[in-house]
Amino acid sequence: MSYILSEEQEQVRKLAREFAQGEIVPVARENDRRERFPEEILAKMASLGFLGTLPPPQYGGMGLDYISHALLVEEVAKACFSTSTTLSVHISLTQMPILQWGTEAQKQKYLPRLARGEIIGCFGLTEPNVGSDAAAVETTATRGDGGWRLNGTKTWITNGGVAQLALVFAQTEKALGYRGITVFLVEGGTPGFSNTPLTHKLGLRSSNTAELIFDDCLVSEENVLGKVGDGFKIAMAALDEARYTTAAGCVGLAQASLDASISYAQTRMQFGKPIGGFQLIQELIADMMVETEAARFLVHRAGELKNRKLPASREISMAKYYASEAALRAADRAIQIHGGSGYCDEYPVERYFRDAKAATIYEGTSQVQKLLIGRAALGINAFV
Repeated sequence: MSYILSEEQEQVRKLAREFAQGEIVPVARENDRRERFPEEILAKMASLGFLGTLPPPQYGGMGLDYISHALLVEEVAKACFSTSTTLSVHISLTQMPILQWGTEAQKQKYLPRLARGEIIGCFGLTEPNVGSDAAAVETTATRGDGGWRLNGTKTWITNGGVAQLALVFAQTEKALGYRGITVFLVEGGTPGFSNTPLTHKLGLRSSNTAELIFDDCLVSEENVLGKVGDGFKIAMAALDEARYTTAAGCVGLAQASLDASISYAQTRMQFGKPIGGFQLIQELIADMMVETEAARFLVHRAGELKNRKLPASREISMAKYYASEAALRAADRAIQIHGGSGYCDEYPVERYFRDAKAATIYEGTSQVQKLLIGRAALGINAFV
């Protein structure tokens, strides 16, 4: 792989950086304080094509390569990790499964509208009793006259309260276990489909989170994504996409912590000189810089494999695990460098710390990523 970005990739990064610093940074703290979903920011992002980075132009997208996509997400996350999380679910967990598994009619119906931001998407997999064990889905779908009737509850669904399109995973044949899971495209406003907001989170406060409730919700046959029973395969492929995007966002979050720490260390005076002149502060910054660069290279390596259409699940898990933990360590060190000032939201590092913790949990916890990496190394298939 090349360590030098192409001219197009540099242009994508420049555009994303200018937008993020000019439009997202000024409102990020207030959106976090008020737990306010940034609708106006998303509208501006849509006008630039940011809400459809990966799908090809024939479906309304930008058709970016995966490294360009990662660079764009990194810049958005550096400004506001909540916004990059919204973006990740909207693109990686909604558009990409439709692109990869949908019928031509489904692609034409949904992808252009998603890319333009006319509708927001969400991914309904997690349930009150189903987290890391994605194969244990309890929501059911029963076939009958007119289609399928869904019953069950999904929880911790990013974009769930604002989405007009949900990918919902339901058990259609329980005796088959994970092979009996099917995905349904459920539009907002469908009778029997409702949501309840989840608020007062530790972090990601301007990212919308909700429970999705299905009470005899009727979905037509035309809104089955893929084939009946393909749900688990679709979930695993989609989570690979989302882990890659999340890892890129974590690089941005780590970089934000590093940038804030360098700036503070150059201006904060103690004992008659900037604190950056003290070796222990330099050590903290050096650790942050090395880990951020290492995380970025892991993301770009996985992106290069994705660009070449080569298997990348192991590399994506490595990138997601390392980048999320590196982001959390960077934010922790940033607070330490800022001292008491880092413990309140006068400076953004306390928000970085709260947001970084979420990244070690969603799209597969750090522990799950270690299991996946270990199994890949040993040639173990968990579902055989």
